Amino acid sequence: MPPIIELVVVVVAMIGAFFLVFLLMFLLALFLAPIERSLSKMIWDMSAPKKRPSSQPSSFKDFSTKH
Repeated sequence: MPPIIELVVVVVAMIGAFFLVFLLMFLLALFLAPIERSLSKMIWDMSAPKKRPSSQPSSFKDFSTKH
């Protein structure tokens, strides 16, 4: 095989391998995106400050029905 054809085949094979690895990484990220989203939501919900219910009545009618 002439060296120039061998060089072209090697270069095309290396470029093809690069894009194949890029495609596989993209598909892996696409597959794992829902898992990452749910983990992120769970972590944000855990670190969110807890809201305390207010002890003040919202109106006088609520106060009279509660007491």
